[in-house]
Amino acid sequence: MKAGSTIRRVIAALKAGRPVRIEHGEFALALLPVETATEELLQMLDPKGQAPLLLSGARAATLSLSNAREAADPGRPVLVERCAWLDADAALALADPGQDLERAPIGPLRPDALSDEGLARAALELARAAGLLPAVWLLDASVAAITITAEDLAGLTSDVTLVARARLPLDDMPETQIVAFRSPDGEEHVALIIGAFGGQPPLVRLHSECLTGDVFGSLKCDCGPQLKEALRLIGAAGGGVLLYLRQEGRGIGLANKLRAYALQDRGLDTVEANARLGFADDERDYTHAAAMLRALGIDRVRLLTNNPAKANGLITAGIKVVERVAHHMPANPHNADYLAVKRAKSGHLA
Repeated sequence: MKAGSTIRRVIAALKAGRPVRIEHGEFALALLPVETATEELLQMLDPKGQAPLLLSGARAATLSLSNAREAADPGRPVLVERCAWLDADAALALADPGQDLERAPIGPLRPDALSDEGLARAALELARAAGLLPAVWLLDASVAAITITAEDLAGLTSDVTLVARARLPLDDMPETQIVAFRSPDGEEHVALIIGAFGGQPPLVRLHSECLTGDVFGSLKCDCGPQLKEALRLIGAAGGGVLLYLRQEGRGIGLANKLRAYALQDRGLDTVEANARLGFADDERDYTHAAAMLRALGIDRVRLLTNNPAKANGLITAGIKVVERVAHHMPANPHNADYLAVKRAKSGHLA
């Protein structure tokens, strides 16, 4: 899987603060994440100080750049012209919303026209896939040693490879197998095949990884209780499948999820915090889940969820959802507002 190997190398380079060349049609450029770039490296790669800064549309809107013609669409990436004071530290202060309420206004900022919007979107998608803030320096393509094409990113969510499976005894559960899949970006997703479902559409739960809730028992969300109850319901039904997907923080990664938590402590809700970070309300993709189900010989499911986006994602990827089974957990004082926002703003069913 050549594309998968390239994507893994690219993500590792971005996390380490190294530039990556990205190509889209006749256009090519190098990107360097703001979060991992150092001023010394930026000066070495861009000695004339001309590299512009690329921000997501959502982050640009927070910075009031959305009033400019080039940034009228909050979903459209925004290019910011380089100026004398816009160094590595200033760029990070712009990209990280944790500093919004602690710093003086930065500016003026002047948006510039994008030469290739597809290339810009691909650059920000790579930063998100690496778990970094959606903000990158755009450099001359010649400074990067690793190259990826925008087309290579199409396989980022569409392919999985089954790599291992084994029996996994679980307390008070039917016989269970655990199956590991690897996606092109190197993430390892897991399927628990519980009991037997006799050729009928199995009860299936798509559960996105939540370290704070699943492992530490955080009360800020309902993820831990949902995981335990899903296993109980699947066991009580005699069998089914639970997919454990590596999509922490609605797909924005653990560090960005904790940044969102800090913003929530200041009064923002989940959706507002994600937007201030520069992300959509929900960055998850369920084509990996569909590919995992197909690899297990499953093309029809009873889906255990309150989130229509999960059903729509599977349907779009060719999996038939024959029934939606509600999956509600009781609220607690710490997550009542979070659950209300999921219903009011994210479309979750009551």
